[in-house]
Amino acid sequence: MTEPHSPISASVPQTTPGIIMPPADGSGTAVEMDPVEYTLRKRLPRKLPKRRNDVYVNMKTDFRAQLARCQKLLEGGGHREICVHGLGLAINRAINIALQLQASSQGALQLAANTSTVELVDDLEPEDPDEAGEPMTRTRNNSAIHIKVFYPDPQ
Repeated sequence: MTEPHSPISASVPQTTPGIIMPPADGSGTAVEMDPVEYTLRKRLPRKLPKRRNDVYVNMKTDFRAQLARCQKLLEGGGHREICVHGLGLAINRAINIALQLQASSQGALQLAANTSTVELVDDLEPEDPDEAGEPMTRTRNNSAIHIKVFYPDPQ
């Protein structure tokens, strides 16, 4: 039995498009580059100044280890507040850590969350350095969250 053939899908070209890059010189024409010819290297994001009570959450470190580090800072570290930072995919993990801390304190901890957008820079390096392709950079935006976990001041 043959599958029905849709006239709409038949009219759509099946070629793989290249990546369209804005020009580096600011002119109005965009440059199309072949993704096979370039390697994408993601630079590390710019971090806020690191304080003793800052915790940068990522997806590589075990969740329980990150949670234990936060608990250690709040209970044994002498801090009345910590700031949990998450970027991109780690936003959900940062929220979960903050909520776990609040639940384990039986409501003694309070949370204050702020969101932001972080500009990230990627390097596009040519696969074959002998060819005429030159290295390019690309900027993109990523979401971030900053959660202040603190004991409220007694009234």
